[in-house]
Amino acid sequence: MTQPLLIEIGVEELPAIPLLKIVSDIQNSWKTILQTYKLECEFEFIYTPRRLVLKHEAMPLQQEDSIAELMGPPVAAAFKDGEPTGAALGFARKCGVELDQIGRLETNGREVLYFKKEEKGAEAASLLEAMIKEWIASMAFGKMMRWGSRTDEFIRPIRWLQVRLGEESVLAELFGVTSDTKTHVHRMVNYEAVEVPSIDAYEKVLSDGAVMLYPQSRKEKILEQFDILEAEYDILIERDEDLLDEVVAITENPKALLGTFDELFLQLPPEAIITSMKEHQRYFPVFEKGRLTNKFIVVSNAYTEDYSKVIAGNERVLKPRLSDAFFFYKNDLQRGLSTAGLEKVQFIDGLGTLEDKIQRERHIAMRLLGLYMDQAEAQTGCDTVMLEKAMDRAIKLAKADLMSEMVYEFTELQGLMGYYYAKALGEDELVYMAIKEQYMPIGEGAELPSSIFSSIVAMAIKLDTLLGLFSIGKIPTGSKDPFALRRAVNGVIRIVTAYNLPFDIEDVIDLLKAEYAPFDTKQLSDFIIERIYKSFDANPSVIAAVLASGERDINEIAKKVAALNGIVSNDTFKEQFSTFKRVANISKDLDLDDDLSIDLTLFKEDAEVSLYNAYEKVLNTSYENYNQRLDALFGLKTVLDTYFDDVMVNAEQIALRVNRQHMIGSIYKTFRDIADIKEITI
Repeated sequence: MTQPLLIEIGVEELPAIPLLKIVSDIQNSWKTILQTYKLECEFEFIYTPRRLVLKHEAMPLQQEDSIAELMGPPVAAAFKDGEPTGAALGFARKCGVELDQIGRLETNGREVLYFKKEEKGAEAASLLEAMIKEWIASMAFGKMMRWGSRTDEFIRPIRWLQVRLGEESVLAELFGVTSDTKTHVHRMVNYEAVEVPSIDAYEKVLSDGAVMLYPQSRKEKILEQFDILEAEYDILIERDEDLLDEVVAITENPKALLGTFDELFLQLPPEAIITSMKEHQRYFPVFEKGRLTNKFIVVSNAYTEDYSKVIAGNERVLKPRLSDAFFFYKNDLQRGLSTAGLEKVQFIDGLGTLEDKIQRERHIAMRLLGLYMDQAEAQTGCDTVMLEKAMDRAIKLAKADLMSEMVYEFTELQGLMGYYYAKALGEDELVYMAIKEQYMPIGEGAELPSSIFSSIVAMAIKLDTLLGLFSIGKIPTGSKDPFALRRAVNGVIRIVTAYNLPFDIEDVIDLLKAEYAPFDTKQLSDFIIERIYKSFDANPSVIAAVLASGERDINEIAKKVAALNGIVSNDTFKEQFSTFKRVANISKDLDLDDDLSIDLTLFKEDAEVSLYNAYEKVLNTSYENYNQRLDALFGLKTVLDTYFDDVMVNAEQIALRVNRQHMIGSIYKTFRDIADIKEITI
């Protein structure tokens, strides 16, 4: 039999971000607990700012009965001279019966004591308190609280508890709170506890009390209100999904309201205004005709007929935030961009100060600019001298905004404020754009720098961090990567492939390593190669095949992987590939670095001539890309099949055998210039 089950744990307002981070863990934990207690069933986990709720439509009222089979000691050890030993008596006590009720069983060639008993399933009501306590203990919010004289901890104090199974209220205690049949509705409706007549009445009680129980319903209501406001005022509201989820988690009765602020503050960079609104106040920015306007959206949790005071209060709270930002901005502009003071700011222990980092980044940037000068000149129209001067300036000023008042207050604006200050102070466009884009890309799929020049600055910053951290032994292990070195490598890979920049991993490391303490550069090279496997959307064996060819230029690796993966992914490739696996197997014992000369006078079969001519044509044809070259090589399949049908490669005559092996080995070697085909698995 089953009955509906409602568990409501009432708390003081939950912090949204810690809750949102573990919502799926909370659900999975209860699912595991149900399995452990043999009470598996479907359920919903629901949250509002003041409650964690589990709803079951059909909770089993009792565990299923089960049969326990217990194996005891061998009979030989259980009895001595016909008398029971301590082992036999102990087994009987364990089983909870007299010794004469214990049976015997033949297992694995020996006779042992054996007892089988039926275990009656426990009633769910008797287990719920323990299950709830386990569930609460599993919630890893991070920072926890203690309250009153209690020594146990939770993210926020527990204030009420409901455990309702069918028509019954199940007695349970949690953090000193005993379960009853009451809940709490919106504080502006009723501050006191409200009776819940039954599980069926639960949602109506909350709804009547201005509490929307389901997060998705609250989200839909907010978005619907956004739509109404946009249509009414001809505005566009930025729908930041993370901020929306956070607002959903902190409201029970959401109401989207339009507020305004002084137009004077629009002199600030838009990002400074948006950051002030989002980070400190959880407001949504508003745009008109594509530009940020002096309006904002606040999602209130109030319950009232007149929201004018709510709007006025939020406008009043925002003003000092924007006033501070405006003050910082004007001060920073007056002072100008300067790196003075960065020589006193420690970067990472063992790597000196931020000023030391700037000098290393300058060295890297100038080396990279030398490598990519032709591409940079072609893209910008600037000559070498102009580019070198601009690069020196960009690197020098890239971290200057770290000393600004604005970035001190809003650290997430670093780089961006440097861009605004540099632009306002008349710096070259190359310089201020490079400052703006120095941290790009900031994540998977994120925007890339807009030019090769900016890309060099971004790569210099990432490469210095990589080389520096590896030189002092701070290398990521397992899932731990506190300095985001994997993200740095991913950024370099995306930049060089997007801009078609040559980047031989080992050559670049050798070019730059002199600025750092000696370290095992192979570790860094291997680390970058490991990230290549994660960066390309391709069959892993295809990537392995390309890397096995010895290729270490990231850009060339990307091109080869894309070309080969396109062929390997074809539905017909699997049936064709056996021919080329045979080519690889025949060649496996050859030293491909030896002279694989082919003596045409030793050809005995027409198939040998046909294969040689077809191969020579491939070898002597100029191809525009790896796709065309691989198509031509795999196009040898037909002549290879005929060759293998008509020609005995491992001929008895040594000269013939070697000549034929050289023929096949040459084809394999030509493949290996792009990828080692023996590594491909499909």
